[in-house]
Amino acid sequence: MKKIIVPIDFSEHSEYALEAAATLAKKYDSELIVLHMLELSNAILTSASDTLSQEAVFYLKLAEQKFDQFLDKPYLENIKLTPIVKHFKVWSEVNDVANEHDANLVVMGSHGASGIKEVLVGSNTEKVVRHSDIPVLVIKHNPILMEFENGVFASDFSDEAVAPYLNAKKALNKLGAKMHLVYVNAPDGSFRSSSEIDKRVSDFLRKADGDLENLPNVTVVSDYSIEKGILNFANLIGADVIAVATHGRKGLAHFFEGSISEDIANHSTLPVMTFKI
Repeated sequence: MKKIIVPIDFSEHSEYALEAAATLAKKYDSELIVLHMLELSNAILTSASDTLSQEAVFYLKLAEQKFDQFLDKPYLENIKLTPIVKHFKVWSEVNDVANEHDANLVVMGSHGASGIKEVLVGSNTEKVVRHSDIPVLVIKHNPILMEFENGVFASDFSDEAVAPYLNAKKALNKLGAKMHLVYVNAPDGSFRSSSEIDKRVSDFLRKADGDLENLPNVTVVSDYSIEKGILNFANLIGADVIAVATHGRKGLAHFFEGSISEDIANHSTLPVMTFKI
C-alpha cells in the first residue's frame, strides 16, 4: 500500500477520509496523493479573452490557497504528501491519476443515505467507485479508530465473484483483518437449500483458492433481505469493514440479484471497501 489517493472537496466528510488515509499512511509508510477537482468550464480555460483567462487564474489560485489551508492538519505531519489540482470536475479522472501514480487504494468520504434519498447514487463517491480499477475505501464518519481486525466479504459465491474475493482477501490481509465470508439466504429469489449452498461454496473455494482451507470462515445466514443479513452479520461479529464487489463502469454492482452493493455502501455505518468485478 505504497500510494493512497484521497479525493477531497473541502467538506467535513472529505476531511474524515483524509484523516483515515493519514492513519493508514503512517501505519504502512504510504504516500498520500490528495486530489481536488476544480470545476472550471471549458470556455473559461480555453478562451482567448483576458477577462476569462484572469478568471481562470483567480479560481485556480483560490483553490490552491484553500487546499493549503485544508492540508494544514497535525495528523498529516511526517507523511509524504502530494497535492494535485485538476481543472475539471470529472471524477472518472481519479482512476487516471491512480494509474499515473501507480496507486493502490482510493479513500473517499461519503454522506451515505439520508431518509429515502440515496445520496451516494449519482454522487461523486459513486462516480469514483464506478471508474476505479483499484479498491475504494468509503468512510462515513470521523475515523476514531482505524484498526481493522475483522472484515466481512459478502458473496453469492458465483464465478464472477472469484476475482473480487481474491482481491478482497489480499487487501484485508494487508490491513491485518481476518476475513469472514457470508452468504445470505433470503426470500427474494436467491433462496437455496442447504445442500445447494454447501456445494456452491465448496466449488467456489476450490476454484478461487484451490482448497477448502477458508471453509470454516464461511457463514450462511437467513434474513429478510440480503442487505439486512450482511449488516446484521457484520454487527454480530463486530466487523470493522465490509467488502463488496462492483461492476465498475456499469454502475454500482448488481452483484447479487439487485443493487445490494449500492445499498450496503449507502446504509452501512462501517467503512465499505469496493472491489471491481
